[in-house]
Amino acid sequence: MDTLSYKTISANKATVDKQWLLVDAEGETLGRLASKVALLLRGKRKPNFTPHVDCGDNVVIINAEKINLTGKKWDSKTYVRHTGYPGGQRFTTANEMLAKDPARIVEKSIKGMLPKNKLGAELFRNLKVYAGTAHNQEAQKPTAINLNDFK
Repeated sequence: MDTLSYKTISANKATVDKQWLLVDAEGETLGRLASKVALLLRGKRKPNFTPHVDCGDNVVIINAEKINLTGKKWDSKTYVRHTGYPGGQRFTTANEMLAKDPARIVEKSIKGMLPKNKLGAELFRNLKVYAGTAHNQEAQKPTAINLNDFK
């Protein structure tokens, strides 16, 4: 056959090239940071992206307590949870959550931008968020990236 033939290459666990990336959240807006990190976790910027495979990178986020929210969201944005008992709906503002656990604000916003299935749960395990500058992933030698370079 003398015609050109193109094969669609589908990535799998063996052929995926995963990297460790370090993101500094200081001065970043929460939603913009979360959407860019969700794309990195999903691997959608890679040429060998396959929708049903975890082909994204491992991301470490530091300085989660220095995140920004625009407008009056520190007081008006509420997070809802349920205890499981009747009348057990509990509300927390962003200020209260920042005081209790700053990393949870970033984790919740990123998790909401990932797929709601088993793949999304697997992708979420590739995310590590730390409140301060110290992190436990020095052995993996993560490369620091600037999220402002991504459009």
